[in-house]
Amino acid sequence: MSSLDDLIGRAKLLLSEGHSPGQIADELSLSMETITWLLTQAKGAAAPKDVHIDWSAVSSSATLLEKTALMLLNLYHADKNIPVEALSRDAGVIVGIALSGIPLATVIAVQEDAKLAIYHPAKQNTSERPVGSISSNFAPVSGERCIIVDDVITSGTTMKEVVKYLKKHGATPVAIWVIFDKRGIKDVEGVPVYSLFKISRID
Repeated sequence: MSSLDDLIGRAKLLLSEGHSPGQIADELSLSMETITWLLTQAKGAAAPKDVHIDWSAVSSSATLLEKTALMLLNLYHADKNIPVEALSRDAGVIVGIALSGIPLATVIAVQEDAKLAIYHPAKQNTSERPVGSISSNFAPVSGERCIIVDDVITSGTTMKEVVKYLKKHGATPVAIWVIFDKRGIKDVEGVPVYSLFKISRID
């Protein structure tokens, strides 16, 4: 079975189990456009150009997740020329994007002695008019400086959504931290992006 056949099978299995296309996109670290193609394979439609990232060897290990989160923290501190031992307090709230950004954001919030907020993207909302939201079970963001954390930037749509949401709700997003950046972008809506790996597709 080819890796493409495997992805089609995994996408269809997740759909049959009740996952929304947005949840499938997050689960497989692919764009919504790619997920739509995998699920429908419309005749004449070319496969979108995307890169699948399987980082389950790290994401399934609490120890490796912690080390990865600390690498993001070290990257940011090195760029700001701040010793890691000295908590920067650049942000009072670390915003983890559901689902994969949550464990990373939790580790970072502990290290930075910051509060933890959780953002649910619109693509995971199955209502007729989906919207994103901050979970009321975690820290509020109004009046806070925030660092946004996720595993992957795929199209950049979710990041733009989060940045706009935070600004609209009186927060100041100061940085975006991701493990993988598929777009190679320096900022989203003026908020700088810090990534451990930039992914490029060469055709």
